[in-house]
Amino acid sequence: MVDLSVTRGGLLVALAVLGVGLYEFRTLLEFLGMSVPIIPYLVAVVLLVFGIYGYVSFFDKWGTGTEIVEADSE
Repeated sequence: MVDLSVTRGGLLVALAVLGVGLYEFRTLLEFLGMSVPIIPYLVAVVLLVFGIYGYVSFFDKWGTGTEIVEADSE
């Protein structure tokens, strides 16, 4: 099983990229004629981000940069 050990910065960057990607998907749906209200979309993205961030925090999956570098060098 793969151990999830991420840095805070890496997780926050990944969540920002995820949020932008989801917004672009919403824009694509608008272009195709499917109207997606912004408020439920924003609530869903915020809940997803806090869910992922909370999971990593709750199960103490934070890694430091040195731990990740040491694991890569082995």
